Amino acid sequence: MKTQILAIATVLSLALATSTNTFAATHSSNVSTVLIDVKHINKIEVRGNVELYVSDGTTDNVKVYDKYYSESALVQNQNGVLRISSYKNEKLVVWVTAAELQSISAYDNASVKSFGKLSGISLEVNLYNHAAANLNLEAFAANINVNDQATANLTGTVNDCNLKYNQSATVNSTNFVATNLIRKVSFDGFAKAEQVAGL
Repeated sequence: MKTQILAIATVLSLALATSTNTFAATHSSNVSTVLIDVKHINKIEVRGNVELYVSDGTTDNVKVYDKYYSESALVQNQNGVLRISSYKNEKLVVWVTAAELQSISAYDNASVKSFGKLSGISLEVNLYNHAAANLNLEAFAANINVNDQATANLTGTVNDCNLKYNQSATVNSTNFVATNLIRKVSFDGFAKAEQVAGL
């Protein structure tokens, strides 16, 4: 009888330890931090290994899906510029909601994705290194610069658009409509410009 009680107690303690470890692992992977003191975001700069989701909203909010205070990541808001950087192996995932976003710049291996349509009067997008952007735009004017070996996948509608990229960059604008489009492609320092109406 004593042996059976010890066996049952051992099995229960092992089961409890296993379920506690599973819960801790599941819980720690869903950690997120909401930054409540972020206001008046008009420009976002992303560097390193970051996956940024951007959406329109009536107020500015930043949600970081990580324990970024304990990791090698930085999220800083100063004079309307939100700087996000992380250089660890796993991507730092951040969701930014902005009421008056005017500019996005991405460097290194950062990726930027719109969550819904990004609308506004004017938006400037600058991509460098191996950065990638997947943007659904609805704006009056847009300036889009794709440099180095960066990638841009553009959808939506814009009235006036300046699209500039070099030959090593990748731009997909199949589902992108611009009433007035000026496209400049750089070939080893030489630029070829073409103005396209109603594209």
